[in-house]
Amino acid sequence: MLTFFCVLLGAIIFEYSNGFHDAANAIATVVSTRVLTPRKAIAMAAFFNLTGALFGGAVASTIGKGLVDTNVVSMTTVLSAVIAAFTWNITTWWFGLPSSSSHALIGGLCGAALAAAKGNWSVIKWNAGVWPKVVVPMITSPFAGFIFGALLMFLLFVALQRFTPHLVHSLFGKLQIFSAAWMAHSHGTNDAQKTMGIITISLFTGTQGGSFDHLPAWLSFLKTPVFVLPKWVIVLCAVTMAVGTAAGGWRIIRTLGHRMVKLQPVHGFAAETTAALIIQGASYYGIPLSTTHVISTSIMGVGAVKRFSGMRWTVVERIVWAWVFTLPASGLIGYALERVLAAH
Repeated sequence: MLTFFCVLLGAIIFEYSNGFHDAANAIATVVSTRVLTPRKAIAMAAFFNLTGALFGGAVASTIGKGLVDTNVVSMTTVLSAVIAAFTWNITTWWFGLPSSSSHALIGGLCGAALAAAKGNWSVIKWNAGVWPKVVVPMITSPFAGFIFGALLMFLLFVALQRFTPHLVHSLFGKLQIFSAAWMAHSHGTNDAQKTMGIITISLFTGTQGGSFDHLPAWLSFLKTPVFVLPKWVIVLCAVTMAVGTAAGGWRIIRTLGHRMVKLQPVHGFAAETTAALIIQGASYYGIPLSTTHVISTSIMGVGAVKRFSGMRWTVVERIVWAWVFTLPASGLIGYALERVLAAH
């Protein structure tokens, strides 16, 4: 029981860190274009992250039972995954790198499950889960963000070339508020779901293992004999994500909103709309997408159309390396933690 509460606490801390780590995903462009003040942008992002987190459950099911064999998952396995993801989140946040919280959690879970199975790779659902729902989207979604962001920006350039810059700036200053809100909402539908899945799998494995057999009546809500998202888990994760978002993530906001390319409201609108559309579609099909990858490459695509030479490719290179190392690094941390915790 103590291990479960450690898992719950770790999951809440991770969800909170996910909120402030990924706050930049929703509001970096709207802050950098000065459409909203940082305080108003974060308040808006927190609210719409909350609304997004309350809808759907396909992504949570993928995380909870679609990636690894639940028969080898124990409380310590889940705890190791959460700690690994949190460790990677904090490390990349410290260096201002917009890495993927989603891939950190997935890597941590796969690494911990592999350690729990004594190195038996068959416990990882490669063909049914990891490959089609993690690896393929990890490769294709950044390209989709870049290509569709560039395409939408090009179409807007063609459509708006006869309008005055002042009118364009004024119009998209208003429209960008809606695109940023949609981006925040879509972020909530995808990212908050991952921690819901982690908590639910710990409840499920705890129930199956008999950890909750002798609970007092007032704790009977913890018993989860089948893998179904409890309502209290949904609300808890949604609120925690919103609170974390309210704390902001200024280091990453600076990287996405200022260091890669200088943006105007029309560019911010194009990037946010592109990213929100891709993320919303992925959430519908239960794909735990990296919202960070999508918004980052959407900004790159928009920036490349604006002026290819204006992109700061050295910053982009650092971001890409962070993406490449996220899954293996968090997987190694999860593997090591599971070995240590299982030995005690």
